[in-house]
Amino acid sequence: MAMKVFLVVLLPVVLSSDCKCMPFDCSDVYNSGETVSGIYSIYPAGDVPVWVYCHMVSDGKDEDNGGWTVIQRRMDGSVNFYRPWNQYKRGFGNVESEYWLGLENMYQLTRNRKYMLRVDLEDFEGRKGFALYSSFSVDCECVGYQLQVSGFKDGGAGDSLSGHNGLKFSTFDKDQDVYDKNCAKEFLGAFWYGACHTTNPNGVYLWGEDPTHHAIGNVWYTWKTSHAVGMKSISMKIKRVS
Repeated sequence: MAMKVFLVVLLPVVLSSDCKCMPFDCSDVYNSGETVSGIYSIYPAGDVPVWVYCHMVSDGKDEDNGGWTVIQRRMDGSVNFYRPWNQYKRGFGNVESEYWLGLENMYQLTRNRKYMLRVDLEDFEGRKGFALYSSFSVDCECVGYQLQVSGFKDGGAGDSLSGHNGLKFSTFDKDQDVYDKNCAKEFLGAFWYGACHTTNPNGVYLWGEDPTHHAIGNVWYTWKTSHAVGMKSISMKIKRVS
């Protein structure tokens, strides 16, 4: 039987809609009674669906209860993340495995509502850690989809993201970092780079440790204190804060 493939779709325009049956994000999906993790359609900016993976966890911890909208996921190296600006703006990948939700979708989700961010990590030895941020948003394209992130809480992985706060997003064909070269080209990824990074989740899928080329992998420096150790899996997911 052929595998069904769900592709990330950008909402082309902002349309007004008052239909309460259309979930804005995975929090709405969860609150509607859907408590099984999986692929659902959401409507952040109109009546065109965006397919996402909703993580529905309920283990008794407030920050882990269901309704997480996965905005980025790496798990097997099956998708090439070294892509141009227009693809990072629109979104790409396979929602069943690896994908990027799209900067415009992230902006539409977070522009008027408050979100927290959780980054989950796993290495090739099966060890896991996470980092939690009480506030996350992405500004409009007019300011380079600038990142706003704060309120770090350690889940064993350390804080590799706060240093990227306030930075614009960069790709190999749109350099908005503060480095004298192009960070995306230097480190074969795309991210909110400064000069250049302490995490590179959209970098090369290294399949473990590879120091051959400095800092090109999907690394989270504060966990491994190394720019040479790529993650087996890394996911970024957001949940609405009441």
